[in-house]
Amino acid sequence: MGWNGVGKLIEVQETMDIQQYCDILGDGVVESFEKLEVLEEERVFQQDNDPKHTSKKASQWFEDNNIQVLVWPSQSPNINPIEHLWVYLKRALQKYPTSAKGMYELWDRVEVE
Repeated sequence: MGWNGVGKLIEVQETMDIQQYCDILGDGVVESFEKLEVLEEERVFQQDNDPKHTSKKASQWFEDNNIQVLVWPSQSPNINPIEHLWVYLKRALQKYPTSAKGMYELWDRVEVE
């Protein structure tokens, strides 16, 4: 997400590992920056300090794609902007008259919202 919108939504399969994280980066980060019209020289990515986020493989991906990673303090969910987006999304999903009847219906609703 950026100041002017939300980028590409990518589904996480099972428990994310380093490889899946790097695949997600490759599938959506550059496309999201382009969608949000962020100039290449102004691209900064914010993530927490999860070991897969700070792995050599992920760090190399950011370096190869010329994307600066914002230095972020550990254990800091209160200042993480994505936490506010989750609250908004949960509220939007609660407005549906019925609960989703499975993962695919829930995913469709998340994409809509």
